[in-house]
Amino acid sequence: MNPVSEKQFSIIVAVAHNNAIGKNNQLLWHISEDLKHFKKITAEHTVIMGKNTYFSLPIKPLPKRNNIVISDIPGEKIAGCIMAYSIEDAIDNADPENENFIIGGASIYRQFFGIAQKLYITYVHSNFEADTFFPEISDKEWNILEIIPQKEEHPEGLKYDFYVYARR
Repeated sequence: MNPVSEKQFSIIVAVAHNNAIGKNNQLLWHISEDLKHFKKITAEHTVIMGKNTYFSLPIKPLPKRNNIVISDIPGEKIAGCIMAYSIEDAIDNADPENENFIIGGASIYRQFFGIAQKLYITYVHSNFEADTFFPEISDKEWNILEIIPQKEEHPEGLKYDFYVYARR
C-alpha cells in the first residue's frame, strides 16, 4: 500500500496577496495572532520542514511537536529532530495516526502540494516584496472549508484572515 495514502498531510503557511511568503529566509511580517494560530493547530502533531526553515525558527526544535527536518546532506543530524534525507524519507517518518503539518520552506511546500489533503492558509491582505512564493491555489482542486476572520488589531494595520481548504 502507498504510505502517502494512509497518512494525513496538511500545509500551514501565511501568504500575502501576491503569494509572497518570505524574503532572505525570513517571514515578511510578525503577526502575533498568526503565531498563536500556528501553535494551536500544530501542537502535539508532527511538523515537517526543510533545514533552512528549521534554522529560521526562534525556538529549535519546536516544542510539543515531533520535528522532522529534511536535509540534502546524508547522515546530517540535528539534536531533538527526526532527520529525513528526501521527501519520501519524511513521508516514511510521518505520523500514521495524526495529521502531519508541512511548515516550509517554498521547495518543501511545492513538493508536498500534490499530496496534501488540507491547507491552513493565513491570507495577509497586502502585497509584499519577496523572493519566495507559495503555489497558486486552484478552485478546481481545493474547496474552502472555513474562513476565520482576524480578531486582533495588528500594530501596523495589517489585515488578514485564516482559511482552511480541503482537496476536492
